[in-house]
Amino acid sequence: MKRSLPVVITTLTILMHVFCASAQQPADTTAIGLKVQEMKEISITGVRSLKGMGHLNDVVDGIIYAGKKTEVLLLDSIDANTAQSNPRQLLGRLPGAVFSETEGSGFPSNGIGFRGVSPVQSIETNTRQNGYNISSDLFGYNEAYYLPTLEAVDRIEVIRGAASLQFGPQFGGAINYIIKQAPADKVFEFNTEQTAGSFGFFNSFNSIGGTYKNFSYYVFGDYSTATGWRPNSDYRQFAGFARLQYKFNDKLKLGVEYTAMQNRIHMAGGLDDAQFDADPRASYRARNWIATPWNIAAITLDDKINEHTSLTWKTAYTHSARNLVWRNEDGGPGTLDTINPSTEQYDQREVEREQFDNITSEARITTDYNLGATNNTFAGGVRFYYADLGRQEGGIGTTGSDFNLSVDSFGTMLNFTTINVAPFFENVFHVTSKFSITPGFRFEFIHSTVSGFTNDYGGPTVPASGVRNRYLPLAGLGLQYSTTRTTQLYANISQAYRPMDYDAITPLGSTSAIDPHLKDAYGFNSDLGFRGTVRSYLAFDVNAFFMLYDNTIGLLSLTDSTTERTNVGNSIHAGAETYVEFFPVRLLTTSDKYGQFSFYNSFSYVHAKYIEGEFKGNFVANAPQFIERFGATYAIRSFSATFNFSYTSSCFTDAPNTVYNPDDATVGKIPSYLVMDISATYKFLKRFNIKAGINNLANKSYFTLRTDEYPGPGIIPSAGRSFYVGIGARF
Repeated sequence: MKRSLPVVITTLTILMHVFCASAQQPADTTAIGLKVQEMKEISITGVRSLKGMGHLNDVVDGIIYAGKKTEVLLLDSIDANTAQSNPRQLLGRLPGAVFSETEGSGFPSNGIGFRGVSPVQSIETNTRQNGYNISSDLFGYNEAYYLPTLEAVDRIEVIRGAASLQFGPQFGGAINYIIKQAPADKVFEFNTEQTAGSFGFFNSFNSIGGTYKNFSYYVFGDYSTATGWRPNSDYRQFAGFARLQYKFNDKLKLGVEYTAMQNRIHMAGGLDDAQFDADPRASYRARNWIATPWNIAAITLDDKINEHTSLTWKTAYTHSARNLVWRNEDGGPGTLDTINPSTEQYDQREVEREQFDNITSEARITTDYNLGATNNTFAGGVRFYYADLGRQEGGIGTTGSDFNLSVDSFGTMLNFTTINVAPFFENVFHVTSKFSITPGFRFEFIHSTVSGFTNDYGGPTVPASGVRNRYLPLAGLGLQYSTTRTTQLYANISQAYRPMDYDAITPLGSTSAIDPHLKDAYGFNSDLGFRGTVRSYLAFDVNAFFMLYDNTIGLLSLTDSTTERTNVGNSIHAGAETYVEFFPVRLLTTSDKYGQFSFYNSFSYVHAKYIEGEFKGNFVANAPQFIERFGATYAIRSFSATFNFSYTSSCFTDAPNTVYNPDDATVGKIPSYLVMDISATYKFLKRFNIKAGINNLANKSYFTLRTDEYPGPGIIPSAGRSFYVGIGARF
C-alpha cells in the first residue's frame, strides 16, 4: 500500500495543475440530483457539489459554517447499498472516516470516528437527525444505537472538530442525517423499495408523502431481517418515521416529528485470535441477545422574523432503552458456554437493562447586518438538556437460549441525571468581499448526579451517591478567503472537551476493571484547507489538521491478564485529508452520447501518538495511519455502476501497543484490510428502478474491532462476500 501513496500524490498534483490552469476562467457551481436552478438549490440545501459530495454554505439553518471543514453527501446521486447501510459505500468518500462494522454482530448500528478517535458506536461524534439529538445520552452514553433508515435520507452533513462551538464540546465533530422532505407538487406520493440478499437478508422500505395547501406530510416504515453471516447472528428490526408540517405563511413554519425503532439482535459473540484464524464465521455463543427500543418525538419551528433575521427552535424528547441478556464471558471468548455437568443445564445468564430519557431544546437566532461597507452575520443560541438514565445490572436470568429478560432482582441499580445549559454565539465579520473572520464562544454548564447501589458482581452492596458541577468556556476562531467564485481557503481552531461518561466509569457488559481516578479529557481541533470546484469536472478538498487530546481514555493490560480503563496520557493527532472527484469526459466535451465516467479518491494520513505519560511515543489506540479509498462510476442514460476500493492500515487497540496477547483477545493489533464493493442502478419507465451489488467482492477475512464489552469480548469479525438485489417504484 505504501507504494501506492506516490500515485495518489501524483494524481492530486496533476489535478491541482488542471485547477490552476482553469481558475481564471468563469466557473459554475452545480448540484446534480436536484432539478432546480443553481441559486435556488443553494438557498434550500446549502450544498455546493458536483455530484456525490460537496460542502455547506457559510450559513445554513441558523448555523455558521464559514471557515469550518464541512462535507455533505447527497445520497440520491451515489450508487450504494442503502438497504444494508454499508458504511464503506455510503460514507467512504469522507477522508479519514473509520468504521466499527458491528451492526451484524450485536451493536445495533455501525459506528464512525475521525482523526484517530474511537469509532465504536460513534461515541466521540455528535449524532443528529434533522438537526436534533438522537443519541442515548450526550454526557452519559453518547452512543448511536439508532441511525435513520438511509433509504429515507436525503443527505448527510458532516462537520469536523470545529463543530464543538455550535453542537457541543465533542472532539469527533458532528454528523447530521437529513430526512427527505414531502414532495411540494403532489398531494400524494408512494415510494417502495424491496431488497433481498445473501444470508437471509430482506428489507422492505415504504413511504408516503405529499403537500396540500399549507400542510405537508412524510411517513415511512422499514422492516429488515437476516439470518446472518455467522451462526447466532440473526436479527429483525422495524423503524418508522412521521413528519407533519404546517406553513402558516412565507415566514413561519411549524413541524412535529416522531421516530420509532424496535429491534432484536442475536449476538454471535467474540473470538480470540486463534479462533478467528481458524474460522472467522464461527460462533461459540448461542444465548446472547440485545434489544434497543427507540422513541424520539420532536417539535421544530422556523420563523423568518424579517428580511435580515431568522429564528429556529428544535426540541426533541428521547424515550429509549437498551436490554441485554447474555452469558457473561468470564475468562474471555475461549471459555465456552456449555452444559454444566453438575446441573445438566446451562448456567444462568446475566440480565442488564438501561432506560434513557432525555430532552434537548436548542434555540438559534441569525441576523445579517452591515458594518461599514460589508455585510456580516451573527448567529447565537442556547441549548438546554436534561437526561435521566436508569441502569439495572447483575440480574440473574434464565438458563434458556431464547430472548428472555426475566429476573428476580438486580445486584446493581444506579440512576444518573444530567443538566446541561450551553449558550453559544459566532459572528462572521467580512473584512473584505472575499475574506472573513469568524470568532465564536460557547459556555457549558454541566450538573451531574448519581444515586443507587452496586454490589460489584456478588461483592458487598455499596451505596452510590454524588454530585458534580462543571463550568467550561470554549472558544474558537475561523478564517475563510475566496480565491475564486468557487474555491476557498479556510482555517479554524476550536477547543473541545469530553467529560468522564457513565460508560467509562460503569461500563455495561464489560470485562475490564475501571480506574477510580479517571479524569475528564480536553484539548482542541484545528484545520487548514483548500476546497472548491472547477467548472463541472473537478471537485476537491485538501486540508491539514492538528488535534490535542489530553487525558485520553484507553485500555491498559494488567499483570493478571485482565485490562483496565484509565487515562493513558496526552496525545496529539496530526495529519492530512484529501478528497478529489474528477469527471474526465466533462473536461473534453459537454456531450453525454457515450455516457459519463467519474472517479473519486479519498485519502487520509493520521499521526496519532501519546506525548506524555507512561506510554509516551506509542500510537493512540484505534487510529490507523493510512486510509485510502477509491471509487469509479460509469453512467449512461438510466444505468450507472460504481466500483469501490477501501484500504485501512493496521492499528493498535491499547496504549501499550500490544501486538498479540494469547490470553486476552480484547487487546492486540487490528491488521490492515482491503475491501472491494460493486453496486449498480438501472432506472426504467420513469417510475421503476433495480439495484444490485456485491459487498466484499474478494471475500476478505477481516475485522474492525476488538472489544472488552458486548457483543464480545474479543474480535468481532466483519461479514464476508454477500450479494443483494432490489426493485423500487415511485407513484
